[in-house]
Amino acid sequence: MLVELFLINPPVYGHCLGDQKALLLKLKNGLTFDSSLSTKLVRWDQNTDCCQWPAVSCDQKGHVLVLELDNEAIFSGLENPTSLFDLQYLEKLNLAYNYLNSVQIPTEVYKLTNLAYLNLSYAGFGGQIPMELSRLTKLTFLDVYNVALKLESGDLKTLVGNLPNLRELHLDEVNISLKAGD
Repeated sequence: MLVELFLINPPVYGHCLGDQKALLLKLKNGLTFDSSLSTKLVRWDQNTDCCQWPAVSCDQKGHVLVLELDNEAIFSGLENPTSLFDLQYLEKLNLAYNYLNSVQIPTEVYKLTNLAYLNLSYAGFGGQIPMELSRLTKLTFLDVYNVALKLESGDLKTLVGNLPNLRELHLDEVNISLKAGD
């Protein structure tokens, strides 16, 4: 019965909007990644609907909602503000298991105001976790599992306190420093 319903009413996906495709192609062109290890980015073709590209999911109107760029052997390209942060409808971003050479998490992440899921584990980010993450009030899932990241305990309180919808937080191996009285 369920199979029949699926065949009668297949899921509806929007066609990629031109501005969304342009942002994704600009993102891809700005990234440095190992194409021999990539399984998703290498298949992004400007002559096809971006909503059908691997790692991309769209809503019915053609807005990009999901980017699953984990395990894409990305080495650089996120240090400076990129078109990634102009994908205003993005709800899920996965950059886990890349090789970003200890660059800081871009502070421009705050522009992704619809983000509910953010996975940056083992992406190669380093330095202080930016407090701009606390402006992503729709976040329900945040994974920053990484040895090279740091967070001061006062910032941890701010981060968690400003994320009212957060249900799952992974800070394993993050260096959390305590001040006297914390």
